[in-house]
Amino acid sequence: MTEAKQSGQAGLEQVIDGIIELGKRQDKVAINEIQDSLGRRSFGPFLFVPAIIEISPVGGIPGLPTVLALIVALFSIQMLMGRDHFWMPDFLAKRTVSGAKLDKGLNKVRRVVRWLDKISRARLGWAVHKGFLRLIAVLCVLLATSVPPLELMPFASTAPFAAIALFGLGITTRDGLLVILGLIVTVGAFVLVGMGLLG
Repeated sequence: MTEAKQSGQAGLEQVIDGIIELGKRQDKVAINEIQDSLGRRSFGPFLFVPAIIEISPVGGIPGLPTVLALIVALFSIQMLMGRDHFWMPDFLAKRTVSGAKLDKGLNKVRRVVRWLDKISRARLGWAVHKGFLRLIAVLCVLLATSVPPLELMPFASTAPFAAIALFGLGITTRDGLLVILGLIVTVGAFVLVGMGLLG
């Protein structure tokens, strides 16, 4: 978490810009190329980036929310194991998305990312303490597993990914308030899942 200052504030917008550049340069962008663009950063960006991709119009591609959820779950499990370098199997790493759709979709949420960067700051440190991060990792796994059935409902998978995005941004910038907001959105996401399953 010592990189929070560097990879937080302006950093997440720079990460998004880097992925947008990939989309501009290439017809197809592989998941492992997006992972490589994150570099060796804290756990936060590895949550935030898949979540913000899903929340963007790119998330409307059939099947992509489930792939992104699987990636989030995989990273979260590795975080629980104490790994600091995240691994993906080839069948996920080599999945591709249209460069044009990635460019267009992320440009639509770029202003939101910039605004989130501006309002986030280090506060409520207990909510980003190592012990609490394990709870967040468990919740991210549960949120990710809720995504596949929600794909049957238009835009419903945005709810769990919104919580994941808040967790990722809060961890990256050491902003415990965003983590708490993520917990509130998590409750709402689980209610939505329950309604969807019962419906």
